[in-house]
Amino acid sequence: MAYVLNFGDVDRTQVAIVGGKGANLGELSRVDGLEVPDGFCVTTDAYARTLAGAPSIDDRLDELARLEPDDRSAIAELSAQIRRTVEELAMPDDVVAEIIDAHTRLGVDGAYAVRSSATAEDLPTASFAGQQDTFLNVAGSAAILEHVRRCWGSLFTERAVTYRLRHGFGHRAIRMAVVVQRMVFPRAAGILVTADPVTSDRTVVSIDAGFGLGEALVSGLVNADVYQVRDGVITSSSIATKKLAIEPAPTGGTRVCEIAGDRREQPVLTAAEVLRLARAGRRIEAHFRSPQDIEWCLDGDDIHIVQSRPITTLFPIPVAADEQNRVYVSVGHQQMMTDAMKPLGISLWQLTSSAPMRDAGGRLFVDVTPALSSPTTSAGLIDALGRSDPLIGDALQTVIDRGDFVRPVPQAESADTPTARQGGAPAPIETDPGIVTELIADSEASLAALKRDIRAQSGPALIDFLRADIQELRRVLFAPRSLRVITAGMDAAQWLNTQLWEWLGERNAADALTQSVPGNVTSEMGLALLDVADALRPHPAVVAALRQVEQSGTTGSDFLGELTAYPGGDEARAAIEDFLDTYGMRCVGEIDITRPRWSESPATLVPMILGNIENFEPGAGRQRFADGLRGAEEAGRQLLQRLRALPDGERKAEETAAMIDRVRTFSGYREYPKYAMVSRYFVYKQALSAEAARLVEAGVLRDPEDIFYLRFDELDEVVRTQRADAQLIDEREEAFRTYRTMSAPRVLTSDGEAVTGAYRREDLPAGALPGMAVSAGIIEGRARVVADIAKADLAAGDILVTAYTDPSWTPLFVAIAGLVTEVGGLMTHGAVIAREYGLPAVVGVEHATDLIRDGQRIRVNGTDGYVEILAQPDD
Repeated sequence: MAYVLNFGDVDRTQVAIVGGKGANLGELSRVDGLEVPDGFCVTTDAYARTLAGAPSIDDRLDELARLEPDDRSAIAELSAQIRRTVEELAMPDDVVAEIIDAHTRLGVDGAYAVRSSATAEDLPTASFAGQQDTFLNVAGSAAILEHVRRCWGSLFTERAVTYRLRHGFGHRAIRMAVVVQRMVFPRAAGILVTADPVTSDRTVVSIDAGFGLGEALVSGLVNADVYQVRDGVITSSSIATKKLAIEPAPTGGTRVCEIAGDRREQPVLTAAEVLRLARAGRRIEAHFRSPQDIEWCLDGDDIHIVQSRPITTLFPIPVAADEQNRVYVSVGHQQMMTDAMKPLGISLWQLTSSAPMRDAGGRLFVDVTPALSSPTTSAGLIDALGRSDPLIGDALQTVIDRGDFVRPVPQAESADTPTARQGGAPAPIETDPGIVTELIADSEASLAALKRDIRAQSGPALIDFLRADIQELRRVLFAPRSLRVITAGMDAAQWLNTQLWEWLGERNAADALTQSVPGNVTSEMGLALLDVADALRPHPAVVAALRQVEQSGTTGSDFLGELTAYPGGDEARAAIEDFLDTYGMRCVGEIDITRPRWSESPATLVPMILGNIENFEPGAGRQRFADGLRGAEEAGRQLLQRLRALPDGERKAEETAAMIDRVRTFSGYREYPKYAMVSRYFVYKQALSAEAARLVEAGVLRDPEDIFYLRFDELDEVVRTQRADAQLIDEREEAFRTYRTMSAPRVLTSDGEAVTGAYRREDLPAGALPGMAVSAGIIEGRARVVADIAKADLAAGDILVTAYTDPSWTPLFVAIAGLVTEVGGLMTHGAVIAREYGLPAVVGVEHATDLIRDGQRIRVNGTDGYVEILAQPDD
């Protein structure tokens, strides 16, 4: 068992022994042409051997694991106790001997950097950057031993413990190694990243540089000179005013020094040095085969590399079929589900979709390059996507305007594009409610046949059955007449908005006219949950039991059976189960088949049911629909009356009446196809879950949810061969944890650049947050910033602020006065339901959940598309 390893004995495979930092330094020392200061690693075995002398730590680690990440005071107290214990431990004699021997071989007269190197640090999927401690300018064996113990103790800093709790890393699963490395006393130092830190463009090398030790930059003490290089050319440089530097202190450690006035404005690096650093960065990136975050220092003319770690924050790039430049548009921003998806969910959505999609970072993207590069389709694509999400449209226009990425191609080359394959505008259709009735009847008959026929399927026959049924799902989902109905409703709304603005100066007139349209299965769901509240409200013992369920945080379905023990419990259970029979296949992120459905986790509904009991009177669901219907009819009567008073008014009124009839006949159907799709997905999931249970029983899988980390074709292979790759499943699960922490860009290029769009508007009040107006009206109220519908605490008059809303959020809409989301468009689900409920709504407000604080008073202008912050929570 080795307690010390030299850099030359270490490579990237030994993270478990020397930690991420140590493994990377070992690799760097093997790269030709790099100068890496020599050093050694104190291994995790030395750490484990020393901690074996303190068995009391085990109990404290158990206690630490039970804490919640937000329990800051308890974390601070307990982590400080553990850290103190570790730092005071007596190091075994043989561990001490090996460290002193290694130090002696390198030279006892020199100064050293002593750096923490945890086994979950500087990894491709988790950086843990800044979580543990580094000590500079340490001299003498006794000081090195002391700082090794302090590095061990830094595994239990409050910030490190909180980080692990938030990211699901066990405290015992991570061990600490320590790097001891010769100090370099540089004239300049800094950080080099082989991708643009703002846009993630992998073709850019970005270099931050300052005088003295690089710790000044890492700690944020000083401003840095910033240089950017692309293809061997310096494309930009920004020279900062540098007042301070960190220098080695004569007695050990470091000190902050003032920079002489004549040097403060001087560039830290020459152009030649910038290019040499960029070349070194690309060499290191090539060795590690991934973009790198590199710490460097300049001693005279010599460049020393003191650390390199993977950049874990870069959003992955979809794998393209060739090496041509590609532009991708996020599917999640169109579907109002920007969370990461698991592999089974991704692959099933790809099998369902009519558009070719590529996945990256747990998200799906459509390659729009062919349509974007064609003069005949580019403008139409940008206009269509811009109407859905202005920030996507602006980002695509930015790519076109730059003129250096997308290559224009002749029309013949670009015929096979998503836009071209759609076959142009849909054929006209009559305003006939019978068409909607027939489409729904066909879908329901198809679903009933699926439920009947799938019961007898298992094993390979089940996979074959599902593969065939996906084609039936596509037939129903993409039926041409279904598309014509949806398009007709959208076109009618656009006609009304355009013509009534031109004729009457009435902005967004269709919003009032589409309240309480018939047959909207999503808005009906929100009203149906009000009916559930009506059924439970008369039974106080049931309501009290539900409050206990809410407080306990349970997610299972056992509580439904337990309700029958209370007076009124049978009626309460029946009401909830009736709701689940119709809507139980829904959930947040429902396009991902792996997400738990309401039928699987009905406790998710409890906070919404209790909120409805508290905030509404009996009969509120029926009353709300009636009020909306009455408002829409009155709005229509007034508009037609005003039109008849105009020149040629009878014709205008007749055309408008026909469009009102059309929009009210067809708009409700807009929500049905997705409802039908997720209904079918739930049948698939139930069958696949039963198959997964059989695989677990046969010893093929360890857990039924292992199937979620397999693509559909991989699951097919597992079912047929009765063999599964446990390592692949573990890797996929780890990758998914990382993807969940990432934000997907709206537009992404094959260079890895996240192209951002902007609202180019000059009509906003000072300080207003721009967005897209999707439901007219102006409302003021308390902002409730909600990330999890199960934890939503809403009162009448509140304004919901969240990242996105898919249909599962609809039950909350009955309790709010307005809506603000970070993602969305005119015809996404949240916008449709907001209009039907008469809620002012603004979507596409970038970073709304960060810029708006919970409890602030805000004004939502759903007519002109912006949000104003009026007062702080404590004002």
